[in-house]
Amino acid sequence: MLPIEYKGVRLDSGYRIDLIVERSVVVELKAVDKLLPVHGAQLLTYLRLSRHRVGLLMNFNVPVLREGLVRRVL
Repeated sequence: MLPIEYKGVRLDSGYRIDLIVERSVVVELKAVDKLLPVHGAQLLTYLRLSRHRVGLLMNFNVPVLREGLVRRVL
């Protein structure tokens, strides 16, 4: 669960980051037919809220995993 702080008040929002690797890379896992813009927006939201700079969006529903990787940097 990713808590959000707004104007000094901590909110338990319900955002759930799939993985954080080495306290620096946010990883969002998917198994969908095609990555949509909403999936990228979700990753960017997690990056902003967690104050991390690097994120990976991984789609496992592809023939070759390399085709399902997207890297985002803030």
